[in-house]
Amino acid sequence: MPGHRKLGRAGDQRMTILRNLTTALIINGKVVTTVARAKEVSKITERLITAAIREKDNFSSKEVSFSKAKLDSKGKKMLVSKTSRNGAKYEVVDREVKTKVVQVDSSSRLAARRNMAIWLRKSHDSDRNTVNPINILFSDVAPKYTNRAGGYTRIVKLGTRRGDASEMAQIELV
Repeated sequence: MPGHRKLGRAGDQRMTILRNLTTALIINGKVVTTVARAKEVSKITERLITAAIREKDNFSSKEVSFSKAKLDSKGKKMLVSKTSRNGAKYEVVDREVKTKVVQVDSSSRLAARRNMAIWLRKSHDSDRNTVNPINILFSDVAPKYTNRAGGYTRIVKLGTRRGDASEMAQIELV
């Protein structure tokens, strides 16, 4: 028994369709497609959201120091004159050391993120900004469904499509 419906496509085309629909569902919250595709996307999305809920708080924080170039009022890098051992003068970019707190994933959360990367691809929102749907899944979707035990998606049938009479449906996050 196959893992997914065939959807009348070759394997690579089928996987691409399912990846794109799953990514669009996570980013936009709803997608209009055929009923068969909606059912497959629903199964995939339910598994991804369950994994995100399980691993949403499984990280630690760490302080990291890094070097950054000093900038002047115009936003250009500031230069400092230095003298080499043989007396030659040269200019170097003036740098400052800063520290910041970063989030470090545990090994199980990292594995979950890598498994999600199979189904979710980086995309663009309506303002043409690059969006990572995995981050949306962990930061927005998982906290919303922490007290829910499954059933994160809803499929609403819309009727038949005019061109080929395919049964259409809207799949949305509840």
